Amino acid sequence: MKIYKEHKLVQKCLLQIEGKLGWGPAGEWHSEVFVELSETIQKETQILLSPTTLKRVWGKVNYKSAPSISTLNVLAQFAGYANWRDFKNKTETRQGRTKIATQSSNQRRLFLYAVGIAVLFISMYAAIGVKTDTLLKFDFSVVEFSSRPIAKGLPNSVVFDLDLKGLESDSIYIQQFWDPTKTIKLKPNQSRATGQYYFPGYFRAKLLVEGDIKKEHDLFIKSEGWLGTIDYEPIPKYFDESHIRQEQNLMLPGAAIIEIASSEKPLISSFHYVYNFGELSGDNFVLHTTFRNTYNDKWSVCQTTVLVVLGTKGALMIPFTIPGCVSEIGIMMNDVYLSGKENDLSGFGTDLSNFTNIEVDVKNKNVKISIEDETVFTGHYNASLGNIVGFRYRFLGAGEVASLQLLDASQKEYALID
Repeated sequence: MKIYKEHKLVQKCLLQIEGKLGWGPAGEWHSEVFVELSETIQKETQILLSPTTLKRVWGKVNYKSAPSISTLNVLAQFAGYANWRDFKNKTETRQGRTKIATQSSNQRRLFLYAVGIAVLFISMYAAIGVKTDTLLKFDFSVVEFSSRPIAKGLPNSVVFDLDLKGLESDSIYIQQFWDPTKTIKLKPNQSRATGQYYFPGYFRAKLLVEGDIKKEHDLFIKSEGWLGTIDYEPIPKYFDESHIRQEQNLMLPGAAIIEIASSEKPLISSFHYVYNFGELSGDNFVLHTTFRNTYNDKWSVCQTTVLVVLGTKGALMIPFTIPGCVSEIGIMMNDVYLSGKENDLSGFGTDLSNFTNIEVDVKNKNVKISIEDETVFTGHYNASLGNIVGFRYRFLGAGEVASLQLLDASQKEYALID
């Protein structure tokens, strides 16, 4: 593991998190603990840090660089601070006080030390005060922040154009989308940056200054019809619609199924449809779909499958699995997340080896989910999903989709797979 500039401060933050959790020393944590930690952090902060990112921060896997400022902000928030800057300031202040309290009883040396520390703190806080005051007075309305995809289809590079109007800060980042670990560090005078996108979607790019969002805009990368992927990291394997449409159903080619079955590590395959439907409300619609999970060997015994409804302002992530694995799933209704470890999600347990009929009925943010015409879950979310812009099926292993129909609030029908 590489030791970076703020490594000691990060370790202090991690120790506070470990103390808060009470799960024992992190050195004894196994992979599933980091999955649970990811869910716990998301539930409290409404921001997702992946288990892989958390393993890197805790030194469980090697990494080549320091954690991004966005990751540090989320960790600091979970530890009980406003952001990473707040954690640093308060921690460094406590350290200074501890040093003073433990000095020698020699009054002269203590006096000289106290004076030195006072001068140091006065200088430090004066500098911070000047910097903070400068930022407070800065007119961020004049800052320009826009983006443009370079090509159609996936993968796609996006150019971000900026005019920071002389903004001075050593903490300026672009957060590419909802994942706070996907950031690009900027220099104060930088006017252009590029980001890579491997999946279609409706993304909200953010300009962060000192950990605070100052500008944001939406970025729409369409799938150009149905797109299939094997979700390797960091670069997935792609299959266009002509390769995944078989007798109207969506399924991966036989060679791809063999590739997944031969893997010693868990693989996820996905089908994506991202499109501009216009004014199609994500808070009022009815969705009917039929699918099955076609692989249940080795690491895919749970056959976990997630149906994702993508909106301009958020998403619904609805999981399905065999009955014996419901403890490992969680449902996300935009700003509301329910973990199977803390909630009864047994209704989502079903035999996914056979084609299964699913209905998702959303009315005024009230969600009702049915399996084979039997209601298995009801819930509610608060923040609007915005307009629907797409759908995603994520299979642990591989799966097949036989139908997908959508009714909007006016009963207009969209048949995406029929």
